[in-house]
Amino acid sequence: MRPSSALTAALTATAALALTATGAAAAPSGTSAGTPARPGVCQEQSLSVSASSGGQRNVARIAVTNRGGSTCVVDRLPTVTFRGLDGSAEAVPPATSGPYALSPGERGYAAVRTAAPGATEGHVVRSISVAADPSHHGVAFGAATVGMGRGIQVWEPVTTLWHASRAAADRALADATR
Repeated sequence: MRPSSALTAALTATAALALTATGAAAAPSGTSAGTPARPGVCQEQSLSVSASSGGQRNVARIAVTNRGGSTCVVDRLPTVTFRGLDGSAEAVPPATSGPYALSPGERGYAAVRTAAPGATEGHVVRSISVAADPSHHGVAFGAATVGMGRGIQVWEPVTTLWHASRAAADRALADATR
């Protein structure tokens, strides 16, 4: 759990205890004083994460699908790591953590560039791992799955945020890496 999530959980628990101690009436399920409840973080087992070739050298497409029965959130920035290397792909455009809501059956898309097309530097790895939220373990995909059968070249990798369509993710990557 991230510090901000821990703080939110602690504040929520404190508020609940305060309401109980003062004898305040319980709010209807899922609400607090008439305000709709925010969706919780998606459980990893209720998500499906996939990866495929991005149609260009050193580009992969990733997707996450909410297979659960209710709306939940993942981090708006997918966590993309590479086997045997430290660190993760940087967000383009630069962004910080935040929620990205997925309704039941809804899918989010992102595009990852592992290295610039003409890059001659870097490392070659056999797999890429994708987690929809930093609190998740993620799913590993081999080089062939993402269309990089000879290995995944990694040099200053970048990823887009989640988008509502594959085309939007592709455009975001193209715009950010010009």
